[in-house]
Amino acid sequence: MTYKEICDFIENKMRMSHIYQPLLIKTLVESEGISTTRKIALEFLRYDESQIQYYERVVKSMPVKVLLNHDVIKKEKNQVSLNTETLSFSQRQKLISLCDSKLNEFLESRGLKLWDYRLIDNPVPDSLRYKVIKKSNFRCDLCGATKYDRPLDVDHIIPRSRKGKTEESNLQVLCSKCNRSKGNKDDTDFRQTEFVDEVEDCHFCGGLDNDRIVSTNESVYAILDKYPVTPLHHLIIPFRHTDDFFTMTERERSDSNALIRQLKNSIKEQDDSVVSFNVGMNCGEEAGQTIMHSHIHLIPRRKGDTPNPRGGVRGVIPNKMDY
Repeated sequence: MTYKEICDFIENKMRMSHIYQPLLIKTLVESEGISTTRKIALEFLRYDESQIQYYERVVKSMPVKVLLNHDVIKKEKNQVSLNTETLSFSQRQKLISLCDSKLNEFLESRGLKLWDYRLIDNPVPDSLRYKVIKKSNFRCDLCGATKYDRPLDVDHIIPRSRKGKTEESNLQVLCSKCNRSKGNKDDTDFRQTEFVDEVEDCHFCGGLDNDRIVSTNESVYAILDKYPVTPLHHLIIPFRHTDDFFTMTERERSDSNALIRQLKNSIKEQDDSVVSFNVGMNCGEEAGQTIMHSHIHLIPRRKGDTPNPRGGVRGVIPNKMDY
């Protein structure tokens, strides 16, 4: 094909369902007309905004948090820096060498298993895959993540290793994170999970002022209670509208537990008079629930904040508190 024919193809004949065709041609041109499929794949990855955003969340939720706790790094908004003095050339090279050594040691021990959730051979035909994902409203059946949050996989409910069939009745949509967590031992069907993003007139849906959000963890967020029982009383709330603890997904419960532990440490750092905590939920009107969007109370306790704390949460029925 001549130069003019290629130009004509790009301008007039190319029919696109994705960015791949022009990106492949562009990569070949920039590589003097020839390239490996791996280099082309890496170029595709560079343009995949969903993957970039996914790994931004990975950066914030995992290595940044750990290294901040060890004072190795500092963070201000989206800027991360080493918490050290100015390094010389030889010092920088030494640190790079140490990190390379750690990387190589780990990769040698884990190999491709490190990324095995990405490398699963998926025999689901494209037409069936599309049908299953469309039926799920393009979101994970377990945690509710959408295609904009992280890659979506079509999962065999009964795993193929246990003779599960590749048919619609045995397929569900899981995001890459949930699919990796599920593994091939579990055969739970998550397709009946109801996802309602917002409910009109719900205090915790949509209209919540983002300035009130103290912290987030994937599927849940935390705010300070508007009518606190004690100072620094927090609420942990799923982003998804769901009635109470019993309708929360396993992912939401897991993320809530992680966020509660994080907040507990943060509260004790802010106020060293905090010595204990109450953690609980009201599920249903008769149990005292006033906002029908699930939320977990994290209530810091201080010595002497009540004359007789014995019984704790048993105090929901006052005459049963002391025993």
